[in-house]
Amino acid sequence: MESVIEVQYALDTFYFLICAVLVMWMAAGFTMLESGLVRTRNTVEILTKNVALYAIACLMYMIVGYNLMYPESGNGFIPGLSFFLGGDNTLDEVLASDGDVYYSNLSDFMFQVVFVATAMSIVSGAVAERMKLWAFLAFAVVLTGVIYPIQGYWSWGEGFLDGLGYSDYAGSGIVHMAGASAALAGVLLLGPRKGKYGPSGEINAIPGSNLPLATLGMFILWMGWFGFNGGSELMVSNVDSANNVAKVFVNTNLAAAGGLVAALVLARLMFGKADLTMALNGALAGLVSITAEPLAPPPLLAAVIGATGGVIVVLSIIGLDRLKIDDPVGAISVHGVVGVWGVLAVLFSNPDASLLGQLAGLAVIFAFVFTASLVVWAILKALVGIRVSEEEEFSGLDSGECGMEAYPEFVSARAD
Repeated sequence: MESVIEVQYALDTFYFLICAVLVMWMAAGFTMLESGLVRTRNTVEILTKNVALYAIACLMYMIVGYNLMYPESGNGFIPGLSFFLGGDNTLDEVLASDGDVYYSNLSDFMFQVVFVATAMSIVSGAVAERMKLWAFLAFAVVLTGVIYPIQGYWSWGEGFLDGLGYSDYAGSGIVHMAGASAALAGVLLLGPRKGKYGPSGEINAIPGSNLPLATLGMFILWMGWFGFNGGSELMVSNVDSANNVAKVFVNTNLAAAGGLVAALVLARLMFGKADLTMALNGALAGLVSITAEPLAPPPLLAAVIGATGGVIVVLSIIGLDRLKIDDPVGAISVHGVVGVWGVLAVLFSNPDASLLGQLAGLAVIFAFVFTASLVVWAILKALVGIRVSEEEEFSGLDSGECGMEAYPEFVSARAD
């Protein structure tokens, strides 16, 4: 019996770590997607933001974030405060409810830390092409170390939202809507890019510089999402959990496919053309839609949930543009608006979920993350400013913030 437990422990720990690697790979997906959807003169700055935010998220979650999200003490609203991986968080193993050891606690930390980096990556694309690099990185410190972990404690850390019955399997609300809420607060204070909206209310398209790169980013994110949702089953070492993981993978894949096709078809009907950027965001919207409950729905329903997300994201991107909310990559629509849909879609397949619990989760997460982020952004704006100068925005953030170009040969040829 002891040898069986050891094998289960090793298998579940290894599965957890592999899923963490897949989710970490999503950082590359966000980086490529954003790099492809901004102009060439802002590419290096986007790359720098994404590699730096991932490193900051890892450090801040180790210093304080993990302990806030999974504290040794707390009253359901305010978690106990401790620093570094101390106390219970230094244990090498986690015990199941029946006393059996099933995975290393450090593998849980590794899986959780890549989630907080995902939430911060959402912010990066929404504020692209006009935000100061160091203001963004300062905000990353606060979001990943404090804001995200506190709201995560309320649900996944067995806080008061968990007690209200809020159900969010892998984080449509906890991760995706939270990241989009922080992004929205920043975008509202930051304002749109120069030239995005005309004096008479016209909306001017600002095309991305590298759609092959953006498409690669979407596929990397699609792949990484199998770890995002599949790893949230937490174990794979028995028949039931193995079957659950297989179903989560299938439903995740079908939701993405449904979202892409629905967005592509709707864009064709609305614009008369096959819009690749809408298709890319449709796939991501399908993935966000199914993240709150990828296990309970039958495969057909998963595809329908994803397709609905694909429709919603196209309408949301258009709607936010009309409201003059400038989001270069559509992150607020994909992760925020569709994140709301994903949380509500849980009600179609999970009989244990309640409308009250889901609405409470959405309201609390949005209100807290948006308000806290707005305060932090406002403080940064007052102290150091959050927007680059008009001259720097025109010449590009690459030269102003990073002192280099992503495509120097192209720039030299253009100058000649």
